[in-house]
Amino acid sequence: MRSCHKPVQRANIAVLFTVSSFSVSLVLAQGPAVQPALAQVASNDAGDDRILGVIPNYLTVEDPRQRITPLTVQQKFALFAKETFDPFTGAAAAAGAALSQIDNDDPKYGHGAGPYAQRFGAAVADITTQNFFSDAVLASLLHEDPRYFRRGPEFGMWYRVGYALSRVVITRTDAGNDRFNYSGMLGMGMGIALSNAYYPDSSVSGKEVASRFGTSFAAAALSNLLPEFWPDVHQKFFRRRHTPSPPPAAPGG
Repeated sequence: MRSCHKPVQRANIAVLFTVSSFSVSLVLAQGPAVQPALAQVASNDAGDDRILGVIPNYLTVEDPRQRITPLTVQQKFALFAKETFDPFTGAAAAAGAALSQIDNDDPKYGHGAGPYAQRFGAAVADITTQNFFSDAVLASLLHEDPRYFRRGPEFGMWYRVGYALSRVVITRTDAGNDRFNYSGMLGMGMGIALSNAYYPDSSVSGKEVASRFGTSFAAAALSNLLPEFWPDVHQKFFRRRHTPSPPPAAPGG
């Protein structure tokens, strides 16, 4: 009987944490003093755009040469909420759960509608907790900036690739200095550790945890490539080309 209640207890922990973090962040994001500043820091040169029109790009500073104002604690929580509870995040969690369902990959809940719902809930909880710890809580406590500061076309392509990948372990402080990304790495680890509370026993072991950490690390590194190069792609392929107006007809012509 105890074994039957264990998955339910784990699910309750995940749901409680997710709802609680959403509620706290929503309250902070709705504060009247936060909204004007949030609109400024969350936007970039192209406005509050999305990569390929779908993927949220709220945490990117496209021109790091501009004067950057440090984020307040409220702004960090508000940006976490805006990024995490975006419709794309739910769609990505649903797709990830579907891929896991095919071969009963981690978390190994089994097959069927019930296990898929569990996978989807776990995916949402994974994203929420890692973002919550990294971008909101630890970034505030450690005075680190959760945004990605793009290098831009002034630098060579391979340098930009290396820079983007390195931002997983190197971050910018509120004072504008570079240092080890304590908030990102510790937040990732804390989120993965918490996932052991709602993952099935078959997916909770040293090997599985190490695998999840490696997957999260690689995904975080690769995800920086999109905001780094997207403005170049957008400029080249999606901006409307200006068509010169025809010269005026000659008088009497």
